[in-house]
Amino acid sequence: MQTQRIKCIVTALLLMVGFSLPLMAQESGIDELFQELAEADAATYSRIEQQIISEWSKSGSAAMDLLMRRGRDALDEGAPDAAVEHFSALVDHAPDFAEGYYGRASSYYLLGLIGPALDDIRQALILNPRHFEAMRGLALIMEELGRPADAMTLYEMVLAINPQSTEVNASKARLQLQLEGQAL
Repeated sequence: MQTQRIKCIVTALLLMVGFSLPLMAQESGIDELFQELAEADAATYSRIEQQIISEWSKSGSAAMDLLMRRGRDALDEGAPDAAVEHFSALVDHAPDFAEGYYGRASSYYLLGLIGPALDDIRQALILNPRHFEAMRGLALIMEELGRPADAMTLYEMVLAINPQSTEVNASKARLQLQLEGQAL
């Protein structure tokens, strides 16, 4: 009886470790990509940035990946209302998947629904605090809401993660000129 119980415990531990190792390897891999991104030069940062975004897009479920792809396709086709439906289904079925919230936030933004977009960006950043795309989107919204100092803080946060980002560097420089102009 005692031997059987020990075998069950060992089997359960082996299963737990077996399922945890791929997740730990994935986290280790993305951490390495973030390190590479921080050290990248202007010629290589874009490739590394895309690798990170690609890793974020992996839900671990073929069905969830399909919803993700359909949402992105709808956005690409200029149908944010359809994208909201796909991303909402994704969020309903995978509430811990940050990309679902980020995709839906992008869709809401395109529909002019700033409040829901902000809620979803917040959730995406709770689930993935290094989501530089969500931070950049939030910075754009802050600018539109007349909160340039908050936008500048967000741009600086993105650049701490992704220092070579051409888009963010340009946005920061533009905003810096605007803020300096206000000080005069």
